[in-house]
Amino acid sequence: MIPWLEPDDPFPAVERALREPPGLLCAGADLSPRRLLAAYRRGIFPWFSGAEPILWWSPDPRMVLYCDELKLPRSLAKNVRNKGYEVRIDADFAGVLEGCAAPRRDGGGTWLGSAMRAAYLRLHRDGWAHSFECWREGALAGGLYGVAIGRMFYGESMFARATDASKVALVALVQELRGRGFPLIDCQVRTPLLASLGGREIPRRDFLRRLRALVNYPEPRGKWTRVPAQ
Repeated sequence: MIPWLEPDDPFPAVERALREPPGLLCAGADLSPRRLLAAYRRGIFPWFSGAEPILWWSPDPRMVLYCDELKLPRSLAKNVRNKGYEVRIDADFAGVLEGCAAPRRDGGGTWLGSAMRAAYLRLHRDGWAHSFECWREGALAGGLYGVAIGRMFYGESMFARATDASKVALVALVQELRGRGFPLIDCQVRTPLLASLGGREIPRRDFLRRLRALVNYPEPRGKWTRVPAQ
């Protein structure tokens, strides 16, 4: 059994997370900015479908992408330069949420329901959440969003409506984070795509050790506007 959290209950220690399903820690509470920021600072994130209660996770191992370990396949490097995408930051956060929430081509549903979208919109308006977007011919072709606390970036979701659009957004994110002194991105769980781009799994204890240092940098929050050179 996992703990049920009332609105004012603290999170349990992440070491109590289940092995099966991997990383499930607790359920309940709410998606207020205070609760979400407290979760991220402890290496915990929400992930649930609309029909479920709020579920909180802290998997071991943890998938991360170190910004200096990004791998660019030759074809992707070419598309970054020549596909005609314009990269923007925080220009259409709601549009990125909508794109990430759309059903996948494989027929799968979406975990990004209306409550989650509203919660991350609040974080964005408060200056904690950011979107990296690929535009072409005036249309949003793909992008990603995540949360920045101190010098820690938590990647949440990405989508593409055109070839490599989400990957180009990821490259732009890494470039921007390097310039801001962010060393890594929390990718939560392993996917073949992230592994192909240089992501790797590390023990949760190592992730939490890095996290505790990075979230305490006094970085200002607010809209990000600097677009990295392509």
